[in-house]
Amino acid sequence: MALDIRPLCAADETDWRRLWTAYLEFYQSSVPEEVYQATFARLIDPERDNQNALLALVDDRPVGLVHYIFHAHNWRLEDVCYLQDLYADPEVRGKGIGRALIEAVYKAADENGAPSVYWMTQDFNHTARKLYDRIATLTPFIKYQR
Repeated sequence: MALDIRPLCAADETDWRRLWTAYLEFYQSSVPEEVYQATFARLIDPERDNQNALLALVDDRPVGLVHYIFHAHNWRLEDVCYLQDLYADPEVRGKGIGRALIEAVYKAADENGAPSVYWMTQDFNHTARKLYDRIATLTPFIKYQR
């Protein structure tokens, strides 16, 4: 299995859309078409270096994605990195795709001087949480939302 992690590009829209749709469906969510279009445009816009996406390819076939955002933090001088979306196709789970994508975000954060990478997941996402428990620290924070 030849695994490659690379930045999203304009030619990836169909594969990105398939992967992100599957991710949203896993979380029983959806977004309107204009959000798909705006999000993809933002992710491939070289002028928007705070909003990023990477694809995982196995034997040149896209099988996973990660979205991450750099932003200011009131408790630090440096920006921090929010890993917003992470997804791997079901047939490649357990083969290191998720870990490779997270490690690529860690590397991007290091290269951009962001000392912290954080993310959230649903409590029922047991399979992913096994990985997260190995490569990150669970915090006691609870999310509230309006």
